[in-house]
Amino acid sequence: MTSEFVQRTELDAEKRRWVVPSPETDRSKEATGLFCTFSLPCDAFAQLLPLLPTFTLPSLVDRKGEGRYKHSNGYPARRRSLVDDARFETLVVKQTKQCVLEEARQRSNDAAEERACENVVVIQEAKTISPEQQVFPEPSQVNGYEEQETMVEPETFHSIPDTEQHLTNGHHESEDSELTEEEMILSNAASESKESEEAIQKAALVLHMREGLNSLARILKSIENYGGGLTHLETRPSKRPGIQLDVLVKVDMSRRSLLLLIRSLRQSSSLGGVTLLSDNSVSVKDPWFPRHASELDSCNHLMTKYEPELDMNHPGFADKAYRERRKTIANIAFAYKHGDPIPHIDYKESEISTWTAVFNTVVDLCPKHACIEYQRVFALLRKEGIFTADRIPQLEEMSAFMKKHTGFSLRPAAGLLTARDFLASLAFRVFQSTQYVRHTSSPYHTPEPDCIHELLGHMPLLADPSFAQFSQEIGLASLGASDEEIEKLSTVYWFTVEFGLCKEHGEVKAYGAGLLSSYGELLHAISDKPEHRAFEPAKTAIQPYQDQEYQPIYYVAESFEDAKEKFRKWVSTGMTRTYEVRYNPHTQRIEVLDSVDRLENVITQINTEMLHLTNALDKLKATLC
Repeated sequence: MTSEFVQRTELDAEKRRWVVPSPETDRSKEATGLFCTFSLPCDAFAQLLPLLPTFTLPSLVDRKGEGRYKHSNGYPARRRSLVDDARFETLVVKQTKQCVLEEARQRSNDAAEERACENVVVIQEAKTISPEQQVFPEPSQVNGYEEQETMVEPETFHSIPDTEQHLTNGHHESEDSELTEEEMILSNAASESKESEEAIQKAALVLHMREGLNSLARILKSIENYGGGLTHLETRPSKRPGIQLDVLVKVDMSRRSLLLLIRSLRQSSSLGGVTLLSDNSVSVKDPWFPRHASELDSCNHLMTKYEPELDMNHPGFADKAYRERRKTIANIAFAYKHGDPIPHIDYKESEISTWTAVFNTVVDLCPKHACIEYQRVFALLRKEGIFTADRIPQLEEMSAFMKKHTGFSLRPAAGLLTARDFLASLAFRVFQSTQYVRHTSSPYHTPEPDCIHELLGHMPLLADPSFAQFSQEIGLASLGASDEEIEKLSTVYWFTVEFGLCKEHGEVKAYGAGLLSSYGELLHAISDKPEHRAFEPAKTAIQPYQDQEYQPIYYVAESFEDAKEKFRKWVSTGMTRTYEVRYNPHTQRIEVLDSVDRLENVITQINTEMLHLTNALDKLKATLC
């Protein structure tokens, strides 16, 4: 990845999203509409790194479809899917971060070389001192204070390493690799001007002590020698192997001194590591996620698009009228805001004919091959007149039906969203659905999700309480998850919600939307040709899938309840998130359960519900007696 790739960014002014375009993007054209195109140095871009885990791969597609998301760009498959989307997001995020950090590190090293040249006399004197005698730099060398006579007790700390010393002892590469994103941001802020360099920074450091508190006094003395003020000190036993204590130290000191202090501490043999926390003592590596349903307005970026104007193999590639139709419907979705009624789409006769062909096929296959939960809701939808062969249901009426039965609702989407954005929506019991229809030349296949797939495949089961709960569990697990965990959750989603099978009275039935809306793969899945495996989330999450042909492996759940229970156990033991989350349907808000007070509030709510249940049970007993 070249530096040019990260030097040009775009800002979606309405959504407040930073977007890095694909290297293939036509740079001769200025962005229009909600986009602003401008140049941005890499060191400034490093300050945007806290946003990257959240918005992952907006680098590959913008809202006008100018991005490129193809196999030739490194995409791991030729057929688009949610799973490969997540894998591709992770890859590009890592590459982008690495590029930015490498340039920022090089800039930091260049600055260190300049300082080394300015202090060559001091460095030469330092080289005559044996390693056992090395101490921290004198305060007069760091902050311009008058030289103090108090000496720091000798330990294994080293003076600030210069470039030559790095090259001599072979630690140049490892020293660079220890620089964190937080330190890059701090370094960039300090380099803006002399005033910025000497500005007082409030910072929190976590020191991982190998030998307990034996060397803490020397560390505190070094903070004083660097002109820093100690505002908080806290210790706790460490869970890391080889580390006795973790010490939280909060200091006030100049940015330059803070960076020098961190580099010095990293040279100590008594420390197993030094971590600089962000301003709010929360790592910038923790991804942002929506806390309220209204924030889903910011979760509608199209990370992956197999748009007809981009893919030569798309059925609508040569159909200009179809491309314009897709664009019109996509713009309607982009304009949608939380709380708005879902816009009505006037479908054309050709689109209704496509719906009719697929609908009649599903009606024929459903009684024999679909799970009982799907059949029950499908029959109810036909009874209420929402599902008919001669009319495509509107999302607004479908959303009202689902909300009445499970609390799930719909919001329009312009295409396939990022894996993180799509899964986050499920946590709020919101399903983001497209409104366009596949090309008429290919009624039984579409390279990307369309409203026929969503309506016939997904929505009937989202009106089933047990399946709706399972879908929400996947969404809740995705909040705050790492990129690698999003990959695993996407894979679980792929093999369950999209292509899942379940047992029913000794027979294998389909509940996956990809099967229920594609009769060819449905017949293949329930035949003896593919391998059927028991659903185990830990194994399912890492199972490769087939992107060229029908799946060779399908996972079979004993029931939705069994799938939910196994999934919950896997999430509780296999995810790195250090807190639990829950959805409050009354406020439409995600509650992070990371404090005793918040847990007490939840317990109070549960106690109230238990009181109602107890009263109901007592009344039922009285009636029976």
